[in-house]
Amino acid sequence: MSNPSYSLSNSPFLNQVRRTIQLKHMSRSTEKSYLYYIVDYIRFHNKQHPQDLGVEEIRSYLSYLATNRNVAASTQNIALSSLLFLYRQVLQVNLPYIDNIERARRPKRLPVVLTRQEIKDIFSQIKGVEHLVVSLLYRSGMRLMEGLRLRVKDIDFAQKSIIIRDGKGKQDRITMLPEKSIEPLRLQFIHAQSLYLRLWV
Repeated sequence: MSNPSYSLSNSPFLNQVRRTIQLKHMSRSTEKSYLYYIVDYIRFHNKQHPQDLGVEEIRSYLSYLATNRNVAASTQNIALSSLLFLYRQVLQVNLPYIDNIERARRPKRLPVVLTRQEIKDIFSQIKGVEHLVVSLLYRSGMRLMEGLRLRVKDIDFAQKSIIIRDGKGKQDRITMLPEKSIEPLRLQFIHAQSLYLRLWV
C-alpha cells in the first residue's frame, strides 16, 4: 500500500491515538497499521476531524477501499478495526452497527505448502545463528518475534519444552523443544557464554 504524506502525524490528536494504543499494550505493527488507516480516513474526508464524522463517513471510506482501491478483504477489515478503535477507545463514541458496506472480495487461493526439497533448499542457504533460529521456528511452531526474543531461562532441556512469554494476546504458553534443535542450542549457549566471559570477566 502507498504511504500517505504524514504531515498530520505530529498533530496532538494523533499523538493521543498513539498514547491510547500504547496504553493498551498493542504491538508496534498494529500501531503502525492503525495510524496509517486513521490518517488515510482523515485525508479521504478532506482532513475533517473524526469527531465531526460518523457512521456514514466510515461506510463511505470502507466502500471506497473495496471499490476504488480494490484492497483485499483482510486489508478492509484492518481499516475497520482501526476506525472502531479510534471511535470507541480514543473518542469514546459508542458507534451503532455499520451496515451496507461494500465488501472487498476474498480471493480464492490454495494454501502454499513447501515440499520437503524446497525446505531443504532454504535451510541450505542459511548458516549459523540464522539457521538455528529458522529451524527452531520451523520445528516448534513459534512465531518470528517469539523466536528472536527467546532467552536461555525459557528453555527446559530436561522436559524438552520452551516457555514462550508474552506471546500473541500477551499470553504465555509452552511448546515443544524439538529433538534436532537440542544440540545446536547447547552449542550456541556455550558459544554465547564464552563470548560473555571474554568480554566481561
